[in-house]
Amino acid sequence: MVLLGAQVISVKATQTESDQYLVTLAVSSEDTAAFGELIRRHQSQLRNFLRKLCGDASEADDLAQDCCLRAWDKLQTFSGRGSFIGWLLKVAYTTFLQSRRKSKRYTEILDAAGRVRDLQEQQYTQQADELPDLDRFLAVLSTEERAVMLMSYGCGLSHREISAAIDAPVGTVKSIIFRGKEKIRTSFDIKDYQHG
Repeated sequence: MVLLGAQVISVKATQTESDQYLVTLAVSSEDTAAFGELIRRHQSQLRNFLRKLCGDASEADDLAQDCCLRAWDKLQTFSGRGSFIGWLLKVAYTTFLQSRRKSKRYTEILDAAGRVRDLQEQQYTQQADELPDLDRFLAVLSTEERAVMLMSYGCGLSHREISAAIDAPVGTVKSIIFRGKEKIRTSFDIKDYQHG
């Protein structure tokens, strides 16, 4: 049970409440049970987003844990404009980017970008029959394109929510989505592709 002012609220009662209410409860009284309910509601989308973004389930699970800790620390910054999952994916994307910046291996990959692209093309050609279509499609995209496409199509976020998550104008989000679709279409020679 949680004491909020003179009102006692059971954790079970919060399970049916809106995300905004749970955020308010968690922030105002540092209610970890309310925050836990928020994470329970959205952990599947969070983990799937990070798994598709990283391509490594173990790393994605570690990042999801880091993301949850950061989300708890920054929960008071959730303004209520937009969805909680949109805000949480922004924290996840930032966590992912910070992880990449710290990684020595990632720095080495960036330095050898030309060689990596050739190696990736060889890998994807060799593994084409082994990978599900979605993973093959995502593999040809840059990290930013992959993140935006996953937020849009995988998580159902609006262009405005994605814009807030990646700190870019809505027009840029639309361009990234268009560019990502075009890259997939041309990479896999998809002729009966429907724009939209």
